[in-house]
Amino acid sequence: MNKQIKFYGGVKLDEGKMTSNEPIITAPLEPLYTVPLQQHIGAPAKAVVQKGDKVLRGQLLGEAGSFVSAPVHSPTSGTVKELSSCLGPAGAQLPAIVIESDGEDTAAEPMPVFANWQEASPDDLKARVAQAGIVGMGGAAFPTAVKLTPPPNVTIDTVILNGVECEPCLTADHRLMLEHPETIITGAKIIARILGVKQIIIAIEMNKPDALEMMTKKAEGTGVEVVGLRVLYPQGAEKQLIYTVTGRKVPSGKLPAHVGCLVTNVASAAAIADAVCLGKPLYERVTTMTGTPVVKPGNILCRVGTPYSSALALCGGVKEDPLKIISGGPMMGMSVYSLDIPIMKGTSGILLLAADEVSQYTPNACLRCGRCNDACPMEMIPGILSSTIEFHHFSLAERWHVMDCIECGCCSYVCPAGRPLVQHMRRAKAVANATRRAAEAASKK
Repeated sequence: MNKQIKFYGGVKLDEGKMTSNEPIITAPLEPLYTVPLQQHIGAPAKAVVQKGDKVLRGQLLGEAGSFVSAPVHSPTSGTVKELSSCLGPAGAQLPAIVIESDGEDTAAEPMPVFANWQEASPDDLKARVAQAGIVGMGGAAFPTAVKLTPPPNVTIDTVILNGVECEPCLTADHRLMLEHPETIITGAKIIARILGVKQIIIAIEMNKPDALEMMTKKAEGTGVEVVGLRVLYPQGAEKQLIYTVTGRKVPSGKLPAHVGCLVTNVASAAAIADAVCLGKPLYERVTTMTGTPVVKPGNILCRVGTPYSSALALCGGVKEDPLKIISGGPMMGMSVYSLDIPIMKGTSGILLLAADEVSQYTPNACLRCGRCNDACPMEMIPGILSSTIEFHHFSLAERWHVMDCIECGCCSYVCPAGRPLVQHMRRAKAVANATRRAAEAASKK
């Protein structure tokens, strides 16, 4: 591995990781679980159950709707109360299945266990990842089986496990590395088996010395390398992480696979190990419940479909009314207006902010100070792009590489004019994607 290289831009942040020392606790059973059929990037899963059906924990509720999709499974045993919809963290209504728990939590027959996965075929292991509904659990929720299928004529030689968790306030991955290091390492080796890769790197920021020590100790003799990285946001962003640990730069419009790398979250690796070694599909995850209004912030192992309100109640509720609720962390998370949203596979954290922690401002005209340019880890020109997008010149913004934006929020964080730079980028990307889909649909007529 090359000497660590500092990526361009980035910002230093107040970490606010008040739950670093809080062990993972398991949430009790809920009377109702609202399980979204779209917990991932891509097509929603297609329901395979009907109202009134009896289901078991781990049973398939929805099959993958397309190649870029992922199945969903029941978080407990009970009855399908209804096929409905629910509010998602992005504000859209999502198709969902409501499960009424029977209180027994009876497990379905597990998927066949790979007793000796080291000798299993890569195709069989990848099929298990797909069957278990595993997605990127760092927040993006991209179907992992698709990520494990690189483009033709592309060779992966390095697997990087992302244990950086650079988003402020979140500690779910941190606690997972402390409490389940062997599972993560097993998952990393299974990924390497699928891809035929020998170099495996687990990257952890230096602000987690206990996790770094634990993972290093457990990785001894396994062929897995653990590296500590300088603390700089967004160190855990895929392209920045690759550049830091390998010196390889992913070109504009290309994927990590094009430079021989695959990056996946440590939680996703642990889920892969559970799917292969235990026959367990992905129906639960560790979520950080945090923020100064929370009575006892913590890290909770929650079933998918658990309402945010139940996770909050498990932490003792609030000691003051929050002014803002964020699904995720403060930099890349989505502000939500309800606690009735269900926890999903990509819900890494739920953050509550008090009134004195939320800035109220009116956006002003760009000052042309250039701070956003200096902070942008993708080496873009956010201020100029923002003005371009304000005047609806979306095609020009696309030509100026707005699609490369990773929505990290560094530009908005440093902007003295309080401009909604990330929101402008998201809007332009959404318009570009909608235009592309419309063109594809027209071409098929």
